[in-house]
Amino acid sequence: MPPLRRRRVLVLAATAALASTVVAAGPASAATPTPKSPVAVGFGGAVASIDADATAIGTKVLRDGGNAVDAAVAVAAALGVTDPFSAGVGGGGFFVYYDAKTHRVHTLDGRETAPKTADANLFVENGQPLPFADAVTSGLSVGVPGTPATWSKALRKWGTRSLAKSLKPAEDLARKGFVVDQTFQTQVSNNAARFAAFPSTRSLYLPGGAPPVPGTVFRNPDLANTYAQLERQGVDALYRGPIGADVAKTVQQPPKDPASTLNVRPGKLSTEDLAAYRAIERDPTHARYEGLDVYGMPAPSSGGLTIGEALNILENFDLEHASKADYLQYFLESTRFAFADRNRWIGDPAVIDVPAKELLSQRFADSRACLISKDKAATSPVAPADPRHPTPCAAGTTAAPTPYEGENTTHLTVADKWGNVVAYTLTIEQEGGSGIVVPGRGFLLNNELTDFSFTPVTPGVPDPNLPGPGKRPRSSMAPTIVLDHGRPFFATGSPGGASIITTVLQVILGRLDRGLSLEDAIAAPRASQRNSAAAQVEQAFLDQPETADLKARGQGFSTAPAEIGAATGVEHLRDGRWLAAAEPVRRGQGAAQVVWPAHW
Repeated sequence: MPPLRRRRVLVLAATAALASTVVAAGPASAATPTPKSPVAVGFGGAVASIDADATAIGTKVLRDGGNAVDAAVAVAAALGVTDPFSAGVGGGGFFVYYDAKTHRVHTLDGRETAPKTADANLFVENGQPLPFADAVTSGLSVGVPGTPATWSKALRKWGTRSLAKSLKPAEDLARKGFVVDQTFQTQVSNNAARFAAFPSTRSLYLPGGAPPVPGTVFRNPDLANTYAQLERQGVDALYRGPIGADVAKTVQQPPKDPASTLNVRPGKLSTEDLAAYRAIERDPTHARYEGLDVYGMPAPSSGGLTIGEALNILENFDLEHASKADYLQYFLESTRFAFADRNRWIGDPAVIDVPAKELLSQRFADSRACLISKDKAATSPVAPADPRHPTPCAAGTTAAPTPYEGENTTHLTVADKWGNVVAYTLTIEQEGGSGIVVPGRGFLLNNELTDFSFTPVTPGVPDPNLPGPGKRPRSSMAPTIVLDHGRPFFATGSPGGASIITTVLQVILGRLDRGLSLEDAIAAPRASQRNSAAAQVEQAFLDQPETADLKARGQGFSTAPAEIGAATGVEHLRDGRWLAAAEPVRRGQGAAQVVWPAHW
């Protein structure tokens, strides 16, 4: 399909820009949340995130002359205030940046690292893997945070503003407060039992013993002070200073209420581990799909490689003209096989020899595509193949199931008036991370190390994702930028643990092959086949008439607990305007804005 046809857009009417940056503190009865819309169209740049206050902050940065990197850092810092159960100072993430001057895509790996004392048995006790929930709420699961280092390095390399200026709006937001919505209250309620075990967490998120009430104003002065210290001292305050000393102490001596019955195991993360941390610039993954260039995040994320392999597999099928049932069959099967290869081969490239080039070769993808039938689903778990020695239509011998991965992450997408674009996914892993707020600092610590395999997923087969000293756990985060002849077409990403990969792929396919606008591709019912007997699907997916046809082909489905992902995206329209798009329903609706709205 030629690029001109591919770039048709069905755009909703643009919405007015949000003027307010923060919610002023005031009586609970007078508090009103910042309004938000899931789609906006106009000029001067665009921002899409899950939160209206964060999006408004990013839009103001662009309006005041900052670039996409400046705005992305400001939005991310604000999400640490308003979406603290998904992201923040205590977590990590992956940053993908398109530079309009050079037409090049860059990435920063801000993934958390294991302590230097970690070994393959980090989560093994008495010869058995720890129960997952026990590992989550512990010091054992906390990796060295990478988010502040990512902010600092991104601003130094590509931004125009200082870290201090970029963090100040989030500091003000934390100090003055924002209006609690139902999603915020629900996330606290979901974690109330473990939050209550830590006085530092309980006092912040369970004031008076109960979650904050929607419509009231929530303030976090400790986090505001943490941001202020980072503004004054830079990220060394964390990696070589007093904030880091507090983080290490909290991990080594979890501040649990003596009355709590939770067994909260201590970790060994040290100030030396913090001082050794670096955010790493890596070459992006690159796949060609229908004449477009798709760039993503390389290992230790599996997002870019797995999406790239699936796209290469799907080059073998005509998705544009396929029936909807056939399209969904090919989509589900492509990720079934790509996840098998992901599980076997992808880990931290500092430790594991990841065959990245081979995984993204069309020859390897073709050898997998010929195993896919339009009429019959493969039986999972399917086995991986060797990308270094691809054999057409040859199935592997040993299955490679997909282990569980925490689902509560956040994604933001930003573009500026110069054409620079940022897709940034960040996380503290589980909803609420480890559950432990660093006393006096106002932020939750991650439980990112639970993304490691606790024991080899397949006995007798090398597992690339076992813990190790200083190692980065494999991720599924997939911030993605799509270029058309070297210029931005669209960018997207999502939270959702391992379902991030399938969500981002589904958005890409919906936009490129199925004639959907970006906002409709984001809104479409989701399915996530990750090499399991039953794909995880939303109820809306089950309600489609094509589902019965897919079941007749052998596809199995299990309903997701609620929803899959919470994607955002931006698209550069042919007339020079930007489209910002976010979820219309999921996670309580996302927030999209442009600097200068332009209606049809």
